[in-house]
Amino acid sequence: MDPLTETVIDTETLYEGKLVHLSRMTVRLPNGEQSFREIVRHPGAVAMVPLTAEGDVILVQQFRLAANRIMLEIPAGTLNPGEDPQLAAARELQEEIGFKPGKLTSLGGEFTAPGYTTEFIHLFLAEDLTPAPLAVDDDEFLEIVPLPLDEALRRVEAGEIQDGKTIAALLLTARRLGR
Repeated sequence: MDPLTETVIDTETLYEGKLVHLSRMTVRLPNGEQSFREIVRHPGAVAMVPLTAEGDVILVQQFRLAANRIMLEIPAGTLNPGEDPQLAAARELQEEIGFKPGKLTSLGGEFTAPGYTTEFIHLFLAEDLTPAPLAVDDDEFLEIVPLPLDEALRRVEAGEIQDGKTIAALLLTARRLGR
């Protein structure tokens, strides 16, 4: 056995919600002792950097209750059970910003907070955008904010963009484009 691996001994479900489930797990530590872990199970998500032919990224601004503030982010959304991440990315772009991508390139992905949640976000660069709006979710209120990529990167560096998936995806996009 790997000297860092923890083994789950028991799992207790504490909460089952529409989006997340909370479990308390008893684990055996590598030294043989026992401890507890609280894990939020999440179905995963997609997040996209929509890049226009002019070099603008299309961001969205929305209120996030957990942060208690309006955040500037790339479009994103939760995966439906069994949904292919590329199909989800195309759907979410249409729902959130009204564009269909002609080209989706994987930028990899990231665990949002692996200390307590299973959420993994698949990151994409979306290009060759064409208008194709879908209805926005009933509980989603957002504003579209197009910015030159360099301005978005400046806002990351200035600490004005604080959303982790947005920071990671913008930096990966800049690196891919040689900036």
